[in-house]
Amino acid sequence: MPTFTTADGTRLAHHLRGAGEPLAVLPGGPFRASAYLGDLGGLTAHRRLALLDLRGTGDSAVPADPATYRCDRMTEDVEAWRDHLGLDHFDLLAHSAGAALAMLYAARHPHRIRRLLLITPNPSALGLRATPEDRLAAAAARAHEPWFPEAYPAFRAWLAGEADFDEVFLPFFHGRWDDTARAHADAELEQTNEEAADRYFAEGAFTPDATRAALAALKAPVLVYAGALDGGPRPDLARRTAECFPNAEVVVQPGAGHYPWLDDPAEFRGRVAGFLDRER
Repeated sequence: MPTFTTADGTRLAHHLRGAGEPLAVLPGGPFRASAYLGDLGGLTAHRRLALLDLRGTGDSAVPADPATYRCDRMTEDVEAWRDHLGLDHFDLLAHSAGAALAMLYAARHPHRIRRLLLITPNPSALGLRATPEDRLAAAAARAHEPWFPEAYPAFRAWLAGEADFDEVFLPFFHGRWDDTARAHADAELEQTNEEAADRYFAEGAFTPDATRAALAALKAPVLVYAGALDGGPRPDLARRTAECFPNAEVVVQPGAGHYPWLDDPAEFRGRVAGFLDRER
């Protein structure tokens, strides 16, 4: 397990899986250990994945200053990681909340990005966010599912701020609520640093106008990847996210939720590998 030290002295770990050209991967959560990403649907057959454990998660150390959990404070962690990997520029994949960090990093270090892949991204860094209405609309499309009658009222109450998070509505985050999805969901609590997650989107983390202006000049190809059944982002929000980049494309995976590599590994692997292998 390789480790490196950041500018503030925090030791971070990353995990290498597969063989071939490196693909740097930022996890979401926020602050979920990178173990939940697995091999990204078998992408290790095409690339050597370098999966970062953000500070305070997985095998990485807890920082001395909890304020450094704020998203924008970690862009230099990513830069230190790139330097540790020995890459002048690199392909960077980020999932969910990790996409906000990837966007901030790309805005500050655009010349380091060769390709940027945003998988079911949280676009808060751009001043965009999935709304409760978005999430409920996506959820309503699952009315045929056997778990829907119990899950939907609880999900609606949570989104309205009238109830706490309830595991009963976890199926809405997955395209297929099967044993694989259940095991993935069961591991989340143990893999997540909840204190850090509460600080990730803290006030001051984002300056959307400045970030949009910087990303408008990003020359690297960008892939914005959405699940057709995901509520955050829904495909429409993914398309609005892609519009903030000059060289972006959108893929919507049929039948997929927030973790598309679980719902159809072959489809996900093929789409992502195809983008990575394409000539710029």
